[in-house]
Amino acid sequence: MNGINLYIVVPCYNEEAVLPETSRQMLALLSRMKTEGLINGKSRIVFVDDGSKDRTWEIIDSLTHDHDEIAGIKLACNAGHQNALFGGLMTVKDDCDCVVSIDADLQDDINVIPEMVKKFINGCDVVYGVRNKRDADTFFKRTTALAFYKLMRLMGVKMVYNHADYRLMSRRAIQALSQFTERNLFLRGMVPLTGFKSDCVYYNRQERFAGESKYPLKKMLSFAFDGITSFSVSPIRLISVFGGVVCVIAVVMAVYTIYEKLAGNTDAGWASLMMSIWFIGGVQLLSLGLIGEYIGKLYKEAKRRPRYIIEAYINSDNGKEE
Repeated sequence: MNGINLYIVVPCYNEEAVLPETSRQMLALLSRMKTEGLINGKSRIVFVDDGSKDRTWEIIDSLTHDHDEIAGIKLACNAGHQNALFGGLMTVKDDCDCVVSIDADLQDDINVIPEMVKKFINGCDVVYGVRNKRDADTFFKRTTALAFYKLMRLMGVKMVYNHADYRLMSRRAIQALSQFTERNLFLRGMVPLTGFKSDCVYYNRQERFAGESKYPLKKMLSFAFDGITSFSVSPIRLISVFGGVVCVIAVVMAVYTIYEKLAGNTDAGWASLMMSIWFIGGVQLLSLGLIGEYIGKLYKEAKRRPRYIIEAYINSDNGKEE
């Protein structure tokens, strides 16, 4: 066996603190896998700079000149993690046999990549990296992550529990993914929809090697909300159900009011009246906001703007910088 052509796509945003160590560990891994005959000499590590404001691109550029195994993609502006990852996948999809996507922070164990490759060789088109445990995360993050996965499953979204964006995909799986034209990307939900044979490898998540998390609470909530509204219409259906329940309550209260009127108990309750007004008003505003979120997504899709714009692509195979 001559080995497969493996590309490792690593989206980066302000990762100057971790990139030197990330590249060192990944280069060592590629070297071991070449020695074992799993991969060939054309295999590459592709760092995608998502419009970083620090020295991330400067470091990537330097690495591409020092190591033939490293390529770099620079996006013209910050497109977001999902778009940067998707851009990297689409850029290399015709040059590889399979691609592993992984974040730059070294929290995901790169030592399970050989196991992923072996499963690919045995016929799997998608291999998910799944966390055995989340001890490196805070209690709040573990709890909210568990709630997110359960909520997504309740909404009917097919996802792999405790899997982020650490996965291997074959060339044909990536080509199938390229047919998904939506601008609101949620790759964790999109990849299972390709339908190809899949498997999982399990690993223990580590603490971030250096730098700061790029997913604070506000960004995590936004990501979760995007995932729900991009893949499920259940929230809108829930509004309809909730509206029906409120209508039933209103009918019951109307009957009760008529009864009280006939019984001579006509004192008006100011507090109950105000509570009813605020309650109904809140439901209406919440409903309008949720419906507006879906309309906003339709607006973005209708404009068909590019998900990302590549400013430069440095690859030692062709010596080009576009």
